[in-house]
Amino acid sequence: MAQKKITTHQDVLCPFCGTLCDDLEVDIVDNKVVEVRNSCQIGTKKFFSSNPSDHRYQKPQIKENGSFRDATWDEALDKAADILIQAKRPLFYGFSSTECEAQNIGVELAEYLRAILDNTASVCHGPSLLAIQDVGAPLSTLGVYKNRADLVIFWGSNPVHAHPRHLSRYSEFVRGYFRQDGRNDRYIVVVDPRNTHTAQIADLYIKVNPNEDYELINAIRAVLRGAELDAKEVSGVPMESIKELVEILKKCNFGVVFFGMGLTQSLGHHRNVDSAICLVRELNDHTKFLLTPMRGHYNVAGANQVFTWNTGYAYSIDFSRNYPRYNPGEFSSVDLLMKDEVDATLIVASDPASNFPAGAVKNMFKHPIIAIEPHHTPTSVYADVILPPAFAGIECEGTAYRMDKVPLRLRKVKDAPDDCLPDREILERLLEKVKEKLGE
Repeated sequence: MAQKKITTHQDVLCPFCGTLCDDLEVDIVDNKVVEVRNSCQIGTKKFFSSNPSDHRYQKPQIKENGSFRDATWDEALDKAADILIQAKRPLFYGFSSTECEAQNIGVELAEYLRAILDNTASVCHGPSLLAIQDVGAPLSTLGVYKNRADLVIFWGSNPVHAHPRHLSRYSEFVRGYFRQDGRNDRYIVVVDPRNTHTAQIADLYIKVNPNEDYELINAIRAVLRGAELDAKEVSGVPMESIKELVEILKKCNFGVVFFGMGLTQSLGHHRNVDSAICLVRELNDHTKFLLTPMRGHYNVAGANQVFTWNTGYAYSIDFSRNYPRYNPGEFSSVDLLMKDEVDATLIVASDPASNFPAGAVKNMFKHPIIAIEPHHTPTSVYADVILPPAFAGIECEGTAYRMDKVPLRLRKVKDAPDDCLPDREILERLLEKVKEKLGE
């Protein structure tokens, strides 16, 4: 019996989280992923999930009488176009787990249909974007932190679970040009209400009360300026611990704050990030300090970049007046759905039914849904039309932005099933179908 040929692809990017690891090796046999090396368990699982299975859509689906049937691309796109054209207030949501080229077409389609355009930043790092718009931000690349940082702070972030290889590639265990001894050359601080797995391997764990990050950050800023606070503790942290932390911050050679949704989605939201940015700026009077948001989806940073260079705004964009308007809170997906202002939804590379509030999901399910989605999800099973895509970064090429806004090229390692198309081609065909129906 002849041995099957193994094709090995090297230096492959992992299309899972914002770390965008670019050193994977992927073995392909008969157009199936059989082994992934250098990846975390989550990234490995995503590569294997691209193989044909009962949970993957391989043909367009149209719902009729409560059940799905296989359809041709022309049929499915025709129905999807009818849904969007007939809608008075359509919402386009997702875009954070696909390539920039698809995001670009999505913006064009949303503008053409005068839709609401939003991405997952509105429920994760949208407050970071608002804060950076307010006060700017001292940012840099992950490579700089890898080579220079001797003090690393994780605030409201748990990379052991959310970005499993971040510690070994950029922030803790990795050897850098000026940090030749790796972990022994770095001091790790975790600020979090929970004693996470990241906190358990840190040198210093600061347990802050839930929703009181803003008070703690400003107490640190006050002590840094030499003020004496008339309090025994702030946000559950003893004053002595705050003073100790300030001395650690001042004495480092190069520090970085990595902050996550524990800061952006707790009480205070973008004001928390405002204060964190101001703290980092003030620390630069004493030493070198920078910060970086820990972006989740592998191309949510790309979605913000693409939306911004097309419209001037990063998310929560309304085209209803035939020009882009921006107002998070008014034009954000959850807020619109909670008020039942959306009468059709196009979901691209996302699963809002799994993480939106129940009221928003209930209102979304009341109206037609188009899902560009490869797998069965709580969102797709309630969709009226399912358009099956190829996996960006596995079955088609494209561009993605790492969490530090560095653009990287996604690679193709295998072919998609016959009826699966890249997201950008699906959106291009949908745009053409819409224009055709409107006589343009």
